[in-house]
Amino acid sequence: MASLNLNKVILCGRVTADVELKQTPSGLPVCTFALAINRKVEKDQEQKADFIKCVAWRQTAEFISRYFKKGSSLCVAGSIHTRTWKDDNGYARDSVEVLVDEAMFVDSKSKAGNHDAPTYASQAPTAPNFEQLKTDDDLPF
Repeated sequence: MASLNLNKVILCGRVTADVELKQTPSGLPVCTFALAINRKVEKDQEQKADFIKCVAWRQTAEFISRYFKKGSSLCVAGSIHTRTWKDDNGYARDSVEVLVDEAMFVDSKSKAGNHDAPTYASQAPTAPNFEQLKTDDDLPF
């Protein structure tokens, strides 16, 4: 019997600090950053946020480090990964982070302040033309 395993996450939030692109000793581009994501709260409650650690590699890391800075809105898709290691004192430590596969703009170019960012408007799907119904009499429900 096959079991279903699914590890997919989509997050939209604000970058908490300027993103720095680094390279591994073998030359692979990598960046780590955190997204601040507001929680849904009741009307008169104080706003709260979760800070989610994210890691991006290769072209995705280069894209994020080039176009996003502290405060930028960013939407990412990826998977949740856990890591464990021993610290300098020998204690076991663990970390949960999102391994980013895709990154997308949320703000418009003018709002984000990135005038050299690529424009994706030409790739956006167009809305289909729907016929406007005059009354509800023809509806089957």
